[in-house]
Amino acid sequence: MSTQVLEDASASVVPAVEYGRTIERSLAHRSAISEVFVTDVRTVRPMAVTAGIHLPLTHLYYSDHQEQPRLHDSLLLLEAGRQAAIAGSHTNAGVPVGTMAIVHGFRFSLRNLDALRIGDEAGEPRIDTDFYGKTARHNGRYRKGRLEQRIYMGDVHVGDHTMDVLFLKGDENEILRHSQRGTPAPLSTDLTEVPGAPTRVDPARVGRANPLNVVLAGPEFDGETVTAVVAPRLDNPALFDHAYDHLPAMTLVEGARQLALLAVGAATGSASPGYASGYEGSFHRFAELDVPLTATAHRTREDGGRHAVRVRFRQDDQEIAELTVTVVDAARPNGS
Repeated sequence: MSTQVLEDASASVVPAVEYGRTIERSLAHRSAISEVFVTDVRTVRPMAVTAGIHLPLTHLYYSDHQEQPRLHDSLLLLEAGRQAAIAGSHTNAGVPVGTMAIVHGFRFSLRNLDALRIGDEAGEPRIDTDFYGKTARHNGRYRKGRLEQRIYMGDVHVGDHTMDVLFLKGDENEILRHSQRGTPAPLSTDLTEVPGAPTRVDPARVGRANPLNVVLAGPEFDGETVTAVVAPRLDNPALFDHAYDHLPAMTLVEGARQLALLAVGAATGSASPGYASGYEGSFHRFAELDVPLTATAHRTREDGGRHAVRVRFRQDDQEIAELTVTVVDAARPNGS
């Protein structure tokens, strides 16, 4: 295997990007045009790009939050980063369109949150991405990669994101899925509901207004620990933009966020438990659609209004993923 080594990102001049329209949806692995948030991808240097980002203000899912003041959704910025990385891998890193990117682990953190206040943004959003990849000697294909991103609102650095991925062709993914399950996996479009879903949580308890966006059901509290069934609505077009044979990683991150908000709310007694400003996690197995999935959250520490909540996902008596969510007070997001 050979590894691309990149020069310091600060050594290059970042080109201007366009914001007039979004990119071709297939480059972002989306089916609906409304779910594409990248407007332009430009080369900075070999294996490095910058991307313009569109942050919608009236989105069914990403705009459905109750914190005050209103901030751009951290998962919107995470999804925009994912799309910028995927599009850049196709246009600038030589990864063929149609290749699947399986996330093994990621780390995402926001800073300077005042610059994310809706209506008071510091400037146009953009994401700079560096690609570090390993290629196979026999065919030059990228099999594994690491993506490092810096997120800006105008000139204000508001976030960082790293992601470790495995690149698979369609037949390779089918082999991997069969090796884990042993049987064909159902598609989300073939099901009407996930299993084990009792009454879903009241939207307000997880910072939502629309019940469609609630992904937790049947929470049980024990001290600073809360366990719930992960039960997203399969008719949610933001979480299930196209047919899946598993629960997408972003759906698990949403589950972790909502469980963290429940845990912080229970610990502090606050009806407005806060804003999720950071995520760090690893994914060990696919989350199956036809097997009950539970998640348990434990608030590990609190420091100056910042809460760290560890969330573990279990399915068939196996831990399939683990995430840590950072929750801050939206009214004083930078700790002031």
